[in-house]
Amino acid sequence: MNQENKPSVTVFAPATVANVACGFDVIGLALESTGDEMDIRLSDTPGVRITSIEGAKLPLEASQNVAGVALQALLQEYGKPEVGMEIAIRKNIHPGSGIGSSAASAAGAVAGGNMLLNHHFSNEALIRFAMEGERLACGTPHADNVAPAILGGFTLVRSYQPLDVIALHTPADLWVTVIHPQIEVRTADAREILKQQVMLKDAIRQWGT
Repeated sequence: MNQENKPSVTVFAPATVANVACGFDVIGLALESTGDEMDIRLSDTPGVRITSIEGAKLPLEASQNVAGVALQALLQEYGKPEVGMEIAIRKNIHPGSGIGSSAASAAGAVAGGNMLLNHHFSNEALIRFAMEGERLACGTPHADNVAPAILGGFTLVRSYQPLDVIALHTPADLWVTVIHPQIEVRTADAREILKQQVMLKDAIRQWGT
């Protein structure tokens, strides 16, 4: 079969807002109007190949790209080394913008890849694969952005070991306004300066908001 005639899908990977209120690393929500677009195609060449990236200067090498790493995790668990996939990425979410750029790439890649595999994996498995992209991006495999990117709406990570994610009720008339200061802050840098302990009185105040 000609490579261009291989099965393919186009996915929209939404931007996300995480760390909502007291939900650091556990509560996030997906935005409806902003997101990346990705074309994913089955390939005769085993493994993952990123063919193009528009809108951002990011690595084409799959092992250095969050979308590539997430999709590699999916294919590794799929267990058929002869299967290959190609990804073309159109980045509409600027890296470092604070609305889940890396999560969109990782979540979109595994969601599209799973479609090409006839929905072989559960949503929980897709979140787990996408978390590997977040591990590459910031050193920590957190799910507060990738979970809503995959499930939509609000999500809550009830546990990481084992992974337990649920969808929360999202009011149909809820509107979110995102104001961006036009500065770039890498998630890895932001996490590096966070304190590892929070005083109880501060935590209680935050939980109550």
